[in-house]
Amino acid sequence: MEFHLWLSLVLICILGALSPGPSLALVVKNTLNGGQQQGYATAISHGFGVALYAAITATGIGIIIVNSPVLYAIIKYAGAAFLLYLGIKALVNSTRESAIENVEQVPANTVNGWRDGFLIAFLNPKLAIFFLALFSQYVDAEASWQQKAIMTATVGGIDTLWYCIVAFGFSRGPLLKKLKANSAIVDKVTGGFLVLLAARVIWT
Repeated sequence: MEFHLWLSLVLICILGALSPGPSLALVVKNTLNGGQQQGYATAISHGFGVALYAAITATGIGIIIVNSPVLYAIIKYAGAAFLLYLGIKALVNSTRESAIENVEQVPANTVNGWRDGFLIAFLNPKLAIFFLALFSQYVDAEASWQQKAIMTATVGGIDTLWYCIVAFGFSRGPLLKKLKANSAIVDKVTGGFLVLLAARVIWT
């Protein structure tokens, strides 16, 4: 792949990563509730899930997902159910008493971070459509496995880096203290947002 084409891919991936959505809400929520380690776990596993979709698309498997209504629907509704689960869980957490004390006393569960980050990416079949459209501009039928590997690593690396930056920023300083002081409000906002996204996925 020529360098200028790679740079254009990098720019598109950065813009895609920066766009707000359920992934951003999840990384912020997990960082505030579970600490920096859980935030990083969510970010890294999300990047892995995105990279996996990119690899699936680059190898041609993504076309099967897009062209199979049943498979696409299964992944789509599983993703909606997971978003609904996360949203309800956040709303329930927002009603707990002494939210700040609970956050400080409960050790960070990075297992949840690894699970949440990966599933919210992998259970989004629209990524297959996105990468099919994106990769069609960069990958031809004769593309080598090295070129496909570079593109996959670029996509996953940028996504991981961005959400690690988010986790880092939300896990320290006066911003963290302010958000933790209003953790119930943060949980209500993120929970409601995730529930609305689940409904949107179901009805679109």
